[in-house]
Amino acid sequence: MSPREICAAIQTAEWDAAKLMRQPHDILAESKTDHRDLVTQYDRAVQELLMERLSAALPGARFFCEENDRHDDLQAEHLFIIDPIDGTMNFVRRLNHSAISVAYTRFGRVEAAAVYNPYVDEMFSAVRGEGAFLNGKPIHVDPAPLGETVICFGSAPYNPELTERTFELARRSYLTGLDVRRQGSAALDLCSVAAGRAGAYFELSISLWDYAAGALIVSEAGGQVTRVDGSPLPWTGAKTSVLAAEAGKAAEFLEMAK
Repeated sequence: MSPREICAAIQTAEWDAAKLMRQPHDILAESKTDHRDLVTQYDRAVQELLMERLSAALPGARFFCEENDRHDDLQAEHLFIIDPIDGTMNFVRRLNHSAISVAYTRFGRVEAAAVYNPYVDEMFSAVRGEGAFLNGKPIHVDPAPLGETVICFGSAPYNPELTERTFELARRSYLTGLDVRRQGSAALDLCSVAAGRAGAYFELSISLWDYAAGALIVSEAGGQVTRVDGSPLPWTGAKTSVLAAEAGKAAEFLEMAK
């Protein structure tokens, strides 16, 4: 299968999986590492459905997933990186701002990705070298200066030692830009940058499944995704900081963050 065909298969699987999210009943939330780090039966069910559909579409593919400790080799020939419900806390609290995020990689390079928000029926997608799209229409990052945009951030809730630094950067972002937003889904914040809705997004500690799909979408929309200090993102599966923005705004952010 070509990356374009695989991207189409990802989107089909996400549309099917979204049916599990739209009208949940009796959400059973369990803590993983602490009281903020939650998983529900719907996270697991969505992941299982995605793995089943994607395995059928691309037999022999490997997986690196948030739930159930399925962490296959990141250098595999065919690998899907899955976050079944990005924004689980939003999902548990019924805030209707969560997404299904899947990236396809080949030998450690992301080649196709899709992020789907079922609550507003928005499908963000990208294939390497072919641009980024929202419901099939091209999207691009906002070229305006950082001061003329809204800045999204994540609070790295599982890493309280980063709280002071996070909110200091949020304060500086608020003073620099039009306003700030903390919305609870890294994947959707990345897509907001890609669609020109937000000028930048940063978070000091997130996992590969949180950003793998969104990072390709931002890049294909004309932006860049690095660590918050401007260095390249790692490909180890370890947590990392993330900064997503158009190149000029990224430079402004790095200067502001000093």
